[in-house]
Amino acid sequence: MEKLTFTITIHAPREKVWSTMLSKGTYEAWTAAFQEGSTYEGSFDEGSEISFIGPSEDGNISGMYAVIAVHRPHEFVSIVHKGELKNGEKIPWSGAEGYENYTFSEVNGSTELKIDLQIPTEWKDMFADMWPKALMKLKEIVER
Repeated sequence: MEKLTFTITIHAPREKVWSTMLSKGTYEAWTAAFQEGSTYEGSFDEGSEISFIGPSEDGNISGMYAVIAVHRPHEFVSIVHKGELKNGEKIPWSGAEGYENYTFSEVNGSTELKIDLQIPTEWKDMFADMWPKALMKLKEIVER
């Protein structure tokens, strides 16, 4: 597993950044940077299971499934990734679970958004390329 961290300052209140990032319609807009058609099923409520999915050419569901470990509105979300979805089937990761943490901090009237990830090593380069693009898209949407 690899650890990555990304930070961006968005000129908007934490509440607006939070709701834009996690509301399904705008989530789908900024996560298109990962894959056009990306979405989620489930909720960001603490203790909920959630699946992050993308379209596939053969119509099967693929992505990752996780549990929302912590949900502090407008402050922090911790997502514990349990494994992958392949053809709609849950395939648990052996060994360490991955995580994805979102921290929202107010800084001089803006929001500093920090993303901490622990992901499979083979995904490191892909996410190192895609996350900054996704965060720039989120910033663009929020600041419109």
